[in-house]
Amino acid sequence: MFSPKIKIERGLYDRVAAIAQKAGYSSVDEFVTSMLEKEVSQLEEADNQEQLEERLRGLGYIE
Repeated sequence: MFSPKIKIERGLYDRVAAIAQKAGYSSVDEFVTSMLEKEVSQLEEADNQEQLEERLRGLGYIE
C-alpha cells in the first residue's frame, strides 16, 4: 500500500509526539491520522460553501 509522507517542523513533531503519547496513541502517525480524519469529516459536513469558508477562516487557513 502506498503511504504518502508529509514534512513538518521538528518542534511541531516533538509537541505532537508528546501529546500523542499522553493521549494513549501508539504512534504519532496514528494520532495525526485520527486528527486529520476528524477535521476532514467536519469540513465535509459543511452545508454550503459559506460554512466551509467560515470554518477554514476560523482555522486560519484563509483570510
